Amino acid sequence: MGKHVAVLRGGWSAEREVSLRSGRACADALMRQGYRVTRIDVGRDIAAVLKTVKPDVALNVLHGRPGEDGTLQGLLEILAIPYTHSGVMASAVAMQKDTAKVLLHAAGVPVPDGLVASRFDVSKKHLMVPPYVIKPIAEGSSVGVFVVQPDHAHPPQELMREDWAFGERVLVEKYIPGKELTCAVMGEEALGVIEIVPTVRFYDYEAKYAPGGSKHILPAPVSSFVYQLARRLSVTAHKALGCRGVSRTDFRYDDSIEGNVEGTGGLVCLEVNTQPGMTETSLVPELAAHAGVTFDELVRWMVEDASLNR
Repeated sequence: MGKHVAVLRGGWSAEREVSLRSGRACADALMRQGYRVTRIDVGRDIAAVLKTVKPDVALNVLHGRPGEDGTLQGLLEILAIPYTHSGVMASAVAMQKDTAKVLLHAAGVPVPDGLVASRFDVSKKHLMVPPYVIKPIAEGSSVGVFVVQPDHAHPPQELMREDWAFGERVLVEKYIPGKELTCAVMGEEALGVIEIVPTVRFYDYEAKYAPGGSKHILPAPVSSFVYQLARRLSVTAHKALGCRGVSRTDFRYDDSIEGNVEGTGGLVCLEVNTQPGMTETSLVPELAAHAGVTFDELVRWMVEDASLNR
């Protein structure tokens, strides 16, 4: 048998179901290539489970906490099990969107204007002139995201719910109209750029993971200048946060902005995802395939690239 890989999936975040799908696809791909695979639905006993399983490497396909925020990465460091994707610091920083924005801005990556506030303050009155976006500071897959339009008299009252599970402070950002673009980085090389066209109100959880929830256009129908700029900024963002392995950078592009070369003043980075989805509708496998890398090859590359913090 080949290298023993523990595929870490599931967990208890709001993105559990997506992670299970990613894990199933990756585990199947590794099995096809002769790896010895142990599929682990991550619980709070994960340290004991890993000590029993004794894998050579961990393929981390958890989405959200604790697999995407540096927590699981720290545990794997302690257990000396090489793992895929970014290390402790990059994972923690990228998951904390307000902190990540500061580092991206310092590296020359354009980010939306915004502020951090209590969810209760945000729910009482408009803290920015609509349209604007409200999002949890440390969640992914557009979980808990609201787009507040100019015709909304009041902010979303869901923020006041007692069972709100996405943190007491939220990020409020200027809404960027235009195209939804994304680009993946594999190692330190940018792949292509996709335009995402949601078939629902905006690119939310349903659009990302429901069949037919969105249409992907690859290559994105933007000028070659903007296309290459998105690729360059993705690599810059990847390096600025200290990412390794595969990451994905999401952008909005307002092509109505004038006064800049090719209208590039409208390209704005929304966030960097250090644990991109690996489901049948996910963007990174599609971008890799466009670059000539099959799904099985992509998963094998991730496993062979696994390491501990250097």
